[in-house]
Amino acid sequence: MGRKNRNRQRAQQDRDGRPEGKRNRDDAGWGAGYSEIIKENKLFEHYYTELKIVPEGEFEEFMEAMREPLPATIRITGYKRYPDELAWHTNLSRKILRKSPLLEKFHQFLVSETESGNISRQEAVSMIPPLLLKIEPQHKILDMCAAPGSKTAQLIEMLHSDMDVPFPEGFVIANDVDNKRCYLLVHQAKRLNSPCIMVVNHDASSIPRLHLEQDGKKDVLFYDRILCDVPCSGDGTMRKNIDVWKKWTTSNSLHLHGLQTRIAVRGVEQLAVGGRMVYSTCSLNPIEDEAVIAALLEKSEGALELADASADLPGLKYMPGITSWKVMTKEGQWFSDWSEVPTSRHTQIRPTMFPPTDPEKLANMKLERCMRILPHHQNTGGFFVAVLVKKAPMPWNRPVEGETPCPLMDGMCYCSFSSVTVLHIDMKCSVCYSPPPPKKMKLFGFKEDPFVFLTEDDPIFPPIQAFYNLSPDFPKLNVLTRTHEGKKRHLYMVSKELRNVLLNNSERMKVINTGVKVWSRNTDGEQFGCAFRLAQEVGHMLFSLSPEMGSIVLRYLPDPQDLDAPQCPIDLCGWRGKTSIRAFVPRNERLHYLRMVGVEVFRDKQGKRKDGSTETQEGSTKDAAGLSQEADLLEQEAFTLVQFHLKCVPDHPLKWFERSDLNPS
Repeated sequence: MGRKNRNRQRAQQDRDGRPEGKRNRDDAGWGAGYSEIIKENKLFEHYYTELKIVPEGEFEEFMEAMREPLPATIRITGYKRYPDELAWHTNLSRKILRKSPLLEKFHQFLVSETESGNISRQEAVSMIPPLLLKIEPQHKILDMCAAPGSKTAQLIEMLHSDMDVPFPEGFVIANDVDNKRCYLLVHQAKRLNSPCIMVVNHDASSIPRLHLEQDGKKDVLFYDRILCDVPCSGDGTMRKNIDVWKKWTTSNSLHLHGLQTRIAVRGVEQLAVGGRMVYSTCSLNPIEDEAVIAALLEKSEGALELADASADLPGLKYMPGITSWKVMTKEGQWFSDWSEVPTSRHTQIRPTMFPPTDPEKLANMKLERCMRILPHHQNTGGFFVAVLVKKAPMPWNRPVEGETPCPLMDGMCYCSFSSVTVLHIDMKCSVCYSPPPPKKMKLFGFKEDPFVFLTEDDPIFPPIQAFYNLSPDFPKLNVLTRTHEGKKRHLYMVSKELRNVLLNNSERMKVINTGVKVWSRNTDGEQFGCAFRLAQEVGHMLFSLSPEMGSIVLRYLPDPQDLDAPQCPIDLCGWRGKTSIRAFVPRNERLHYLRMVGVEVFRDKQGKRKDGSTETQEGSTKDAAGLSQEADLLEQEAFTLVQFHLKCVPDHPLKWFERSDLNPS
């Protein structure tokens, strides 16, 4: 089976942007069989009443909010030149949005704009962790437990905050342990067309240490920002995951605490000194929240500090972290201290689940800087978040007496010189050296096609360089393909920094996807001197000049005097033949561009369009011409766009298209 067909299987999306046959956790409770679930759990109420995480007098309001459906929220993609009010909160549940006939067109608008990458349908509290990371374009970012990818999309957007820089210095490595969920992650990331994202498949608690090459030496990669959104019991999601009501028990948190701690420890190990890591869960349980943070702080021996993020999100209502809590078994037995736990329960209940007993140590941790979001305060889901700043290397990463330190500056090791963000590993000191895997890494899931970078003398590139008039310093070594043999169908690009990561870690990590498509093979172009056309994904961002024939860029510039016309630039990759011009627009973006020029196309519940044709599962229609109405309308509108809003510059025939105020005739 070819890679294209495999990718179709992996990322086949239904109209809500999810794989066919898979139930998104946002839909839990709305499917068949869930209507019988009663939103009651006496053990849950008893547990949180006893822990007092809800202010006195508000518990009934808290429980009432937990029983109400979660309102739908959307976020507008931040770097696509939209207004600053990027997140919107509705008073409607996802069920009402999908089922109400009055909202059918609005729902289709949300689906189509989500598929084109212009908006993300994301829970409000889920947007908080990326905001607290304070990302800048040069940051190296690790998302440890990234699927399904809504937070990853935010990270990518923040990395591209400067639209004039298509290749930021930073990058996002998005990881997930579940091979199948990695492809959901790929689907989310691909909507944003970034050359600075890599999706990998590893257990986050043992994610490998990666290397970079700098000045001819191998260095250990430390991340400037890490998002540690760990697997959790999810009792903060009861408003949308109704099955949690009947499945909730304290044993879920007891089972997850160890894994959450191991993931968080692995995260801070790979965090650069001076870097920030955000730890978050959609659980309200202190065993998964404050207990993990307290364990991290105690292990760090002062290397980590809880940051005060209270001023970072003005208007956010939250409760400060708690400093006292107890542990309860699923049978309802309480323990206030580790000393009370019988030996028979030592495998289920661990010392790190309890708050520190030393009052001074507890006070120094400043656990009140943690943030717990309660559903009834701002009509959201429940959530927990904490911001950690790394002040020094972790104790077990510091040099051991008698071992050779790494000669970075004046004979000092990295551990005693915190401003350095990489480790030289040439002398193999215990801090810096990570031995290679003893045997070949076991890989699960699909066997991915290789990532093959073009060589300096690759014969495929000179025709492309000449045809598109690329400058001699164009970074062609950042161009890659997915095949060692045969004709190359697509050419992708990654940033210089991600190329460095790929080339130096092929044996350490399993890469699922990286790179953004720039060129696609088009044999019709051979008659014009180049067999590759620009891809809509990113090609129009890289090239300011279009050739006379073949692949071209169509550019619309807004006229501020014509308020009925689109008021933002539009770039479309297209093709000029001997007698015609056409635009190449991916299917998931057609409705978006039609909408921008004032044409709306809607389907009814049976998939029928206005012309009565019916869409098949593959997305084509059963009409005789074999073309969907969107395609027909798109060609008409693209022709109108070219005829009325774009014109050929007289001095450069057919090389560049721009807005014309002249009479279209």
